[in-house]
Amino acid sequence: MLNKTPFKPAWWLRNRHFQTLYPALLRRTPKVPHLWRERISTPDGDFLDLDHCGTGAGPRVILLHGLTGSSGSGYIKGLQVEFLRRGWRSVVMNFRGCSGESNNKARCYHSGETEDIQFVYESLRQREPGTQCAAVGFSLGGNVLLKWLGEQGGRVDLAAAVAVSVPLVLNLCASKLDNGFSKIYRANLLKRLKTYMRLKQAHLERNGHQAEAEKIRRLGDCSKISSFWQYDDVVVAGLHGFKDVHDYYQRSSSRQFLKHITVPTLVIQADDDPFMTSAVLPAVDELSAHVQLEVTCGGGHVGFVARQKFFKPYYWLEQRIPEFLGHYL
Repeated sequence: MLNKTPFKPAWWLRNRHFQTLYPALLRRTPKVPHLWRERISTPDGDFLDLDHCGTGAGPRVILLHGLTGSSGSGYIKGLQVEFLRRGWRSVVMNFRGCSGESNNKARCYHSGETEDIQFVYESLRQREPGTQCAAVGFSLGGNVLLKWLGEQGGRVDLAAAVAVSVPLVLNLCASKLDNGFSKIYRANLLKRLKTYMRLKQAHLERNGHQAEAEKIRRLGDCSKISSFWQYDDVVVAGLHGFKDVHDYYQRSSSRQFLKHITVPTLVIQADDDPFMTSAVLPAVDELSAHVQLEVTCGGGHVGFVARQKFFKPYYWLEQRIPEFLGHYL
């Protein structure tokens, strides 16, 4: 199903870049009460940090952040506050190395990595098999979520899911970031990713994980990388068993998995997202009967700052996402 939504950007933030940058740079991070962190060991001898919000026996929503994000991202915390108000618990899965501490393997996270979300889901299900559960993913996290839902088909027991600003076709998005003002986003993200890898290598060397550190050293000098095509070819493909960047993009793009999803799922995309073009959007016949695609007029990339009086920002996603989930939780 394809819908146009009633989202209306704030009149003073109509530009796609203003929509994208304002919440990322100027939003005051919401204070979230009842937070607690749990570290779980993964089957490969590493760890994941989960940030929980809320107590009791209410429904639980798993949250997946975007590239270089974390449980501290404003869009994550804003949703946690709203979920708590509704009596829902939430848990943020910090991707490996994104919780403030480098992980203990050369292995990182990427747009197609679904083993960790499957492990977290199974762990939570084993603890509380009767609890209603939903999931929300943003950007890279949205791609991971949709790919995982498609891979699992009817084997996953979720009440509902929402994915926002998803790079549904990775090669098109990588190329979009090579053009115009979008190169500013590319430069910032690549700078953070290079820092992430540099800190990881130092952490592995410092803690005696020499074999893992050697895997990163074998990638060579990454300092000159200037595009996602290069980064994903050298680092992502090099560390995660893909033949090359083309193999990674082909196997990890989530659009091809939409027709296999059996969970009620809302996909929210802005028609002016500076990280992608309209070519990434699927046709109606690519969607399963359980997937609802909403394309907004404006909103940027994980922006969606709506109209409000006196220049007070209103983050529309924090109304739309709970509204959709509320039909199922």
